[in-house]
Amino acid sequence: MKKNIKPVISLAMLVLVTACLSSCRSSDSMTKEDQSKNPNIIIIYMDDLGYGDVSAYESGTLQTPNFDKLASGGIRFTNAYASSATCTPSRYAILTGTYPWRNKNAKILPGTAPLLIDTAQMTIPKMLKQAGYHTGVVGKWHLGLGNGNTDWNREISPGPNQVGFDYSYIMAATQDRVPTVYIKNGHVVGLDPSDPIQVNYDQNFEGEPTALNNPEMLTMKWHHGHNNSIVNGVPRIGFMKGGEAAKWSDIDMADHFLEKAKSYVNESAQKDTPFFLYYAMQQPHVPRTPHPRFEGASGMGPRGDAIVEADWIVGEFLKELEDLGILENTLIIFSSDNGPVLNDGYYDDAVEKLGDHTPSGRYRGGKYSLFEAGTRLPFIAYWEGKIQPGVSDAMITQIDLFESLAALVGIDEETEDSENLLKVLMGKSTLGREDFILEATTRTAYRKGDWMMIPPYRGPAIEQNVQIELGNLGEYQLYNLKEDPSQQTNLAKSDPEKLGEMIRDFEAIRGENNRQIQQLELK
Repeated sequence: MKKNIKPVISLAMLVLVTACLSSCRSSDSMTKEDQSKNPNIIIIYMDDLGYGDVSAYESGTLQTPNFDKLASGGIRFTNAYASSATCTPSRYAILTGTYPWRNKNAKILPGTAPLLIDTAQMTIPKMLKQAGYHTGVVGKWHLGLGNGNTDWNREISPGPNQVGFDYSYIMAATQDRVPTVYIKNGHVVGLDPSDPIQVNYDQNFEGEPTALNNPEMLTMKWHHGHNNSIVNGVPRIGFMKGGEAAKWSDIDMADHFLEKAKSYVNESAQKDTPFFLYYAMQQPHVPRTPHPRFEGASGMGPRGDAIVEADWIVGEFLKELEDLGILENTLIIFSSDNGPVLNDGYYDDAVEKLGDHTPSGRYRGGKYSLFEAGTRLPFIAYWEGKIQPGVSDAMITQIDLFESLAALVGIDEETEDSENLLKVLMGKSTLGREDFILEATTRTAYRKGDWMMIPPYRGPAIEQNVQIELGNLGEYQLYNLKEDPSQQTNLAKSDPEKLGEMIRDFEAIRGENNRQIQQLELK
């Protein structure tokens, strides 16, 4: 009997070990499968698009059916904010989950500025890579490149690829700033080595025409600030020489970036891992140069036409996701970097042809402003089959995307300022964040609950070039946004108790960084 026991035991052990190994392999397989079930994530980030510029928000008269498709199929947030009323700070905040006023260099950057995001800093793409994501950025960057002494004729680093993006196809700054070239993974696209690029924001290169001296070369007339180098008949900010073969075509820019975004999702769809795409569109920022097929489409001049073009671009992009069979497994966030502006440097009939359209909706101010329209923006979360369509008035900010997306993919990463509002983003909760500090060109204000407090600031009440109220006043401003969303009644004097509470809470967050109050409050 004992002779037979040993083989039986061995066989039993073999079966047990085999079962264990099979189970372990199954467990490993499930882990990989679970990772692959994480959704693709796309942030579509507009440039200077106002609350009233999306027709689903029922605040303007411009029609945007493809923006509306996202809104009607997802959660349309009515109480959502960018971190800043200007572009670079908001872009810094959305990618890092950090208030831009914590970084003294987070302001509107020239095209030659060094990289604003520290390469050691955690970012959304870095965080998502920990969950197995492939990451890409297409479109407007405007967060600096290199170390401040960039040689545009060699590899440009550090840049997007050094802060978490596996793939980048960008313009360095804005469409109205030099250099007017595309940059792919740190290299200028189509550059002829025999015609090197030179860029300077302080002085022109000898013999190069400028908008000031050569108005006959212009196809677009500048209004303020845009009178340096001329590219494609458009006057720009900054001086550039060389790189003729690499210069972009302004009217083809939207189509060009769409092609790159489509290519990225096509290639990513072939992989076993999910992808993250930060699709930073350039519309309707100046210079507004919609493709000729969109000219006159809005009846509102180039600004309206650029928005119609952008809406079409989003529609084509959604079709691509649908054709690839990945739309239902893709979370799409749609928003804008700051509020709207009409005349932002060029004579382009944005004011004259506005008609009865209201880019800011019912809100006061716009780009550059501490009033609501500077930072309260369209914000849509769309995930077919996962997010039930609806409208939410929960307060959410773009800073909160960092921790919310981290929670979505199961990564334990936090920042000082971001909040995990995943349930709000998914339409499972109406409990948004309690408060936050918004910014406009280094000035800050405080939102808590239904209340908004703006500290005293010196300076003009209206920015004359753009004709937008900035929110500056030589005394405190206090508004109840629930009762007075248009901020017409200043309650600072009539409700000193609430004002005092707001000031204390504001300064508790700002702390030593509260340089605006220290420098600008009236004595």
